[in-house]
Amino acid sequence: MRASSPPEHVFALDLAGLQCPEVTVWTAWSGDRVASVGALKMLGAGQAEVKSMRTHPDFLRMGAGAAILERIIVEAKARGVRRLSLETGSGPSFAAAHALYRRRGFRNGERFSDYGPGPFSQFFHLELQ
Repeated sequence: MRASSPPEHVFALDLAGLQCPEVTVWTAWSGDRVASVGALKMLGAGQAEVKSMRTHPDFLRMGAGAAILERIIVEAKARGVRRLSLETGSGPSFAAAHALYRRRGFRNGERFSDYGPGPFSQFFHLELQ
């Protein structure tokens, strides 16, 4: 993300962030290789956030990212989440991610949680219930 985003707009979780109790991480594997990763961060009050969605370049457009996103959505519903949100960047590097989220029903919307305003960030939301 650092290569495609201004430094002040990189909100990817580091290892410590991924180990927080409110974060659950999933990986999709192909043989002995991680194809994709994604996380669900519980925000409280019926809200949660999709975090750390990444697909290894060798596995792009093969369904690994979609599988992780679907797993996150299923788990969010099981936990009673009413609104699932995410922050992502702008520009050509993010076009495939935007398409994936929109195909699954996410819609552009307002900022949420503690994200500040800025022209680079885009926010997507999916109403679950």
